[in-house]
Parts: sequence; C-alpha cells; structure tokens
Amino acid sequence: MENHKPDDTIKENLIGIIARKINQLPETDRNLLEHGSAYIGLNAAFCGLIANSLFRRILHVTEARIAAGLPMALIPFLSANASYTSFVSLPLSTGDLNCETCTMTRAGLIGLVFGGLYPAFLAIPVNGALAARYQSTLLPEKGNILTYWIRISKPVFRKMLFPLLLQTVFAAYLGSRQYKLLIKALQLPEQGLEIH
Repeated sequence: MENHKPDDTIKENLIGIIARKINQLPETDRNLLEHGSAYIGLNAAFCGLIANSLFRRILHVTEARIAAGLPMALIPFLSANASYTSFVSLPLSTGDLNCETCTMTRAGLIGLVFGGLYPAFLAIPVNGALAARYQSTLLPEKGNILTYWIRISKPVFRKMLFPLLLQTVFAAYLGSRQYKLLIKALQLPEQGLEIH
C-alpha cells in the first residue's frame, strides 16, 4: 500500500478539478491565466532598461550598450516571471491562494520588488563597473563610496517612481484579474455531467 495521506489525494483531486475547469475557459482567458507572469516579466525588463539608461546617462557611460542592456532586460524578466509564477499563479491554480485581497497584495508586492526595485538596484553595480572600466566619470575614494552612490541614485529613483508605481498597479490588477478568471472557471459546470 502506498504511503499517501488522505490530504494528498484530496489535494490532487482539487488540482485536477481546477485544471479541467481552466481548460473550459475561452482561449483568451486561459492565456491570461497561463501566461500572466510573462507580462510582469516584460514590464520588469522595461524597468531594467529604463534604469540602465538613466544610470548610463548620469555616469556618462557610452560603451558596451548591448553588454549592459542584455542582462538588465533578461535578469529582471526571468526573476519577475519566476517569482510571480511561484507566488501567485501556481498557488492560484492549486487552490492554495483563495482570497482576492491576498492575491492582489502578493501580486503588487512582486511587481514592486521584483519588477521595479530589483531592476533599479541591479543597474547600480552594472553601470558602476562599466564607469570604472571605461573611466567615464570620476569615482569616489574608498571612504565616500556609500554617500556617492546614494547621491548618484537619488535622481534615478525619482525618475523611476512612475515605472515603479505602474508596475505595482499593473501586477495587482493582473492578480485580481487572474483571481476573477479562476472563480469564473470554477463556476462553470463540469463537462460530461448532466443534471436532471
């Protein structure tokens, strides 16, 4: 006899029911449920490219555009996509996340942290290393490093405020939309069952 707990079989049945119900949705709704995390990732990639561009201008870095732009788009895309999938999409589709407010809060926080702040903070070492390598701007002495980067980063983060807010609101909206689509799917009648 297998070593399954009764809760495991209930959970497996629930996941199977949710998957069948999602497959009954129209294709556009199903695509939003399945690929919503990619939209968050794309917005994170754009935030990374915006932050990269702002830091490049401040530090007067003109070389290595592709070498700096590629990781600033790819790393935020992958991290935001993976985190949104694991913290919002997957718990929704397995029944572990069943509160609209919780879904919106999780999605908004992931949009803010992984979609906005992480790309902006990632741009600091990438462009700082390029500025040091190509000597495009005068970098500080050893004692003034932290105050230098705070002073350099303040105007960038002021300009990044709108993309950060946009990413947060978009992620929260997407989480709310995915939750409503899942509720809509669960209210659909089971295929193959006839009620007399």
